[in-house]
Amino acid sequence: MFVLGVLVAAPAPLAAQKPSFTVGWSVYVGWNPYYYMNRSGIMKKWADKYGINIKVQRFDYAPSLEAFVAKNIDACAMTNMEALDMPAAAGIDTTAIIVGDYSNGNDALLTRNGVTLKDLPGKKLLLVEKTVSQYLFERAMVMNGLESQIKRVQLVNTSDADIAGAFLSDRSHPAVVTWKPLVSQIAKQPGITNIFNSSQIPGEILDLTVVRTEVLNRPDGAGQKFAKALTGAWYETMALMSGKGPATDKVLTGIAEGSEDTLASYKEQLSTTHLLYTPQSALQLTTSSDTKQKMTLVKTFCFLHGLLGQNTRSADEVAIRYPDGAVQGKPDRVRLRFDTLYMQLASDAKL
Repeated sequence: MFVLGVLVAAPAPLAAQKPSFTVGWSVYVGWNPYYYMNRSGIMKKWADKYGINIKVQRFDYAPSLEAFVAKNIDACAMTNMEALDMPAAAGIDTTAIIVGDYSNGNDALLTRNGVTLKDLPGKKLLLVEKTVSQYLFERAMVMNGLESQIKRVQLVNTSDADIAGAFLSDRSHPAVVTWKPLVSQIAKQPGITNIFNSSQIPGEILDLTVVRTEVLNRPDGAGQKFAKALTGAWYETMALMSGKGPATDKVLTGIAEGSEDTLASYKEQLSTTHLLYTPQSALQLTTSSDTKQKMTLVKTFCFLHGLLGQNTRSADEVAIRYPDGAVQGKPDRVRLRFDTLYMQLASDAKL
């Protein structure tokens, strides 16, 4: 006599489960492609290729940075300035794996009634303090020989949600610094002049995809697979965006939906964004000596405004490592790394 047994499948061991990662993004012309990458299935395709799961999560900008610093997400879209003054200042070693674009007119200083830069001392200026807006304003003053007058300008800290309405509804405000699409909204009004914008400081306001270095260095190698999948999905999307005609417009319309924009509005924002559509162009910018010089300007601004941490006594205490191995700052204090490995693999069609 024998007993028929019932075979019951044992649960899969944890080691057999796919490693999972999360990338965070927020609404901005250069980061909206993440919305499309997720919605279109491009991100899943690349994640599947490398045997991992990737969650694409939308945030408001500041909360995305906070989630990255808190290690609740593994990668995040942010500017070069925030890569320094948020995770790096918090002591988190961060690696930029994709240099996506630079602002080429998206950020602007607007005035009404013919007010010029030299007229600003003693007047109020609306902006979001200690962000790229304040950086842009100070660069404008320095480049026009008005450095000594910077502190005479009365900065009015105004949230990005309120700044357009505050400026347009109160005609006593002579000047504002903000970014698109708010710049476009303000500039449509009569009597408004764009007196300085980011096209005059090309390559200084960079948009990056960054990953925590400890994630990249996971012993199981899954972190590198994550970086490869992100990079592969990014440049597949860039190729779709860089064409002409109805097929490209369909892709751009899909991307614009991520910020509830129209195709026309999104194209207008792209016109003042130097998007690095190919890995070759991204590599060229990232390895340029100009990038080191421009990062010095950004890091100096962050230090002078106390953005590198309260106890930071020198800008060198938050160091940057560049693709050629050069370190700007103390070698044992590297907090931001520019790694061209993944962009190079994309360039060589080896992803």
